[in-house]
Amino acid sequence: MTQRRSPGIAVGGAVLIGSLTALQARINGSLGAEIGDGILAGAISFGSGLVIMIVLTVVLPAGRAGFRRLVAGLGDRTVPAWMVLGGAAGAFTVASQGLAVATVGVALFTVGFVAGQTTGGLLLDRFGYGPGGVVPVTIPRVVGALLALAGVAVCLAGVRVGGIPLWMLIVPVIAGAGVAWQQGTNGRLRVRVQSPLAATLVNFAGGTAVLVVAVAVHIALVGAPRAAPTDPWLYLGGALGVVYIFLSSVIVQRTGVLVLGLGSVVGLLSTSVLLDALWPAPAAPSTGVAVLAASVAIAGVVVAAVPWRRSRRT
Repeated sequence: MTQRRSPGIAVGGAVLIGSLTALQARINGSLGAEIGDGILAGAISFGSGLVIMIVLTVVLPAGRAGFRRLVAGLGDRTVPAWMVLGGAAGAFTVASQGLAVATVGVALFTVGFVAGQTTGGLLLDRFGYGPGGVVPVTIPRVVGALLALAGVAVCLAGVRVGGIPLWMLIVPVIAGAGVAWQQGTNGRLRVRVQSPLAATLVNFAGGTAVLVVAVAVHIALVGAPRAAPTDPWLYLGGALGVVYIFLSSVIVQRTGVLVLGLGSVVGLLSTSVLLDALWPAPAAPSTGVAVLAASVAIAGVVVAAVPWRRSRRT
């Protein structure tokens, strides 16, 4: 299997996905705080990513070919409708980033996100939801997942959660489980249409549609947000999303959902430590606690991803 022949490259890509996710969370959270509307911040992020994907699909021959296969597959039902719903999970994730990260910090948001993603990845692999089919629940994979959760517990232990609204701790868990499902779904769609570009385009189209509806409802209920900020970096979340969703649709076939999730845990926690150290939030854990949590999670990834072999006695 490919995941056994080249685990290092695939896991390195998974770590990069986690780093980009943490950076996107900080950007979307800051945008949400600036305009006073986390849902609109998510819509802006997804909408800008959709524009990028439309341009890439039109310009690149592989993108056009993949889009034609996607349309044909939806028409003759060889691509089932549920395969194009991955963007809904991504929409929920970026909306939760915009609502919570400015308050709790990237590291604490990651606490709940990782718990949901790790548990979801283990279950999805067990039932063969990813494009690689059933991935056995081996002892190293279980131990790796438990170590990742232990890293989350260490991070949580160093945070004062008493003044944080409960929903800000629950929503990231749901978002993490949703991303595990999204990664498996994107991988299956990529295999079906033979195009990571088409799979990524579908994600941004679906996610943008969901968020536009959510923004319309939210504005009708609470009124228009504050004026949009002028700092260009606040609008880079969509471009980062294009990169990591594209990478996840390619890598998940080589790693399985769980190892992809564990690798991204390393990137998430490590980058979160750096971001919160340089740019602290009110509920962020101390740098020492966050470093310890990241170290434990990295150990979990090594245990789960390295192809351990039993020695044979002759």
